[in-house]
Amino acid sequence: MPTQTVTVDVASQRRPGPWTPRVALALAVLAAAAFVYVTAEIMPVGALPEIAADLRVSEALVGTLLASYALVAAVATVPLVRWTARWPRRSTLLFTLICLVVSQLISALAPTFTVLAMGRVLCALTHGLMWSVIAPIGVRLVPPTHAGRATAAVYVGTGLALVVGSPLTALMSQLWGWRLAVAAITAAAVVVLVAARFAVPMMAMPETACRPRRIRHHRNRRLVTMSVLTLIGVTGHFISYTFIVVIIRDIVGLRGSDLAWLLAAYGIAGLAAMALLARSGDRRPKAAVIGCMAGLAAVFAVLAGLASGDRHTAATVLVGIGAIVAWGATATAMSPMLQSAAMRHSPEDPDGASGLYVAAFQVGIMAGSLLGGLLFSHGGEAVMLTASALLIVAALACVIADRRLLVDFGTADQK
Repeated sequence: MPTQTVTVDVASQRRPGPWTPRVALALAVLAAAAFVYVTAEIMPVGALPEIAADLRVSEALVGTLLASYALVAAVATVPLVRWTARWPRRSTLLFTLICLVVSQLISALAPTFTVLAMGRVLCALTHGLMWSVIAPIGVRLVPPTHAGRATAAVYVGTGLALVVGSPLTALMSQLWGWRLAVAAITAAAVVVLVAARFAVPMMAMPETACRPRRIRHHRNRRLVTMSVLTLIGVTGHFISYTFIVVIIRDIVGLRGSDLAWLLAAYGIAGLAAMALLARSGDRRPKAAVIGCMAGLAAVFAVLAGLASGDRHTAATVLVGIGAIVAWGATATAMSPMLQSAAMRHSPEDPDGASGLYVAAFQVGIMAGSLLGGLLFSHGGEAVMLTASALLIVAALACVIADRRLLVDFGTADQK
């Protein structure tokens, strides 16, 4: 039936070219959704002292909000992806944004730490679902040869959350209180919700995706391998990233405003790297991922060496600054390429594949945070950074060994 074809496959309507104003606007709204969600996720990091003082709890207890968030997101992602499999993609996105708005309202008005934690649970429940749909939506907006670039465009929101969202909410928390910062996130989420309603097409699901139980992702060897490698790599990254402020302070030797500027440079480098490698993620994804993994392993090795030697000389400061900037570039650029590759391994159900990837990513965040805390407490920065390097090298070796894990599109690229 011709009318059904129009609603099922939006991609078939874009033959004149992928980067129309309508597509660009939709991708910008998807990036904005990522921005508000990630800003809400990491907000307690910058406002930790203010939350602890206001709710009369320890800073250590407030610190558990991030790990518990990742745990809830990891457990809830796959079941929620299956539950919403029959929904149009825009409806699923709007559902996650509504949950974000409600969760932030609860958090802003929370009289106790328990209520604050409950508000964040609602946000965490739909965090993975949001990431499971916005990347596939972006991919369906463009031809297959532009899938990596569309995914990278969506991930710009994550980079902006690190460069703008987190520092801004931290500053607001210090000046006017953490509740006003959460209220600002709530207002931004409402704006994105309205924009998504009008800018993102409905995108009804194809018939194959409406029967999710027939698609057994655990039997898709390449998808499972990609998810496991993502888990290993994210664990390696977050072992050290959880303590990046400590690393910059104690190993590089920067404090105060200099430390804040280097954190901003970390985020800016990630945005720049995503832009530079977006096309390579489509045409030569294996080479791009291998390059990023090798660079990230080298960064951890260099920082581990600095941690073991003389500190705070002019040389260590310069080398350390370069390593932190390279860390931001390599780690941030890899995520969209890996998620795009995961979806390509399950073209019949990219949303489900994306959900499995996101669940593995969240487990990696939780495992890395917990393992990093243990290594830092018992072994120090050098041991922690060495563990990160070894895990990244292990993931890199697996990517190199499996010739068909990352499929190249070659030079068949549409301008």
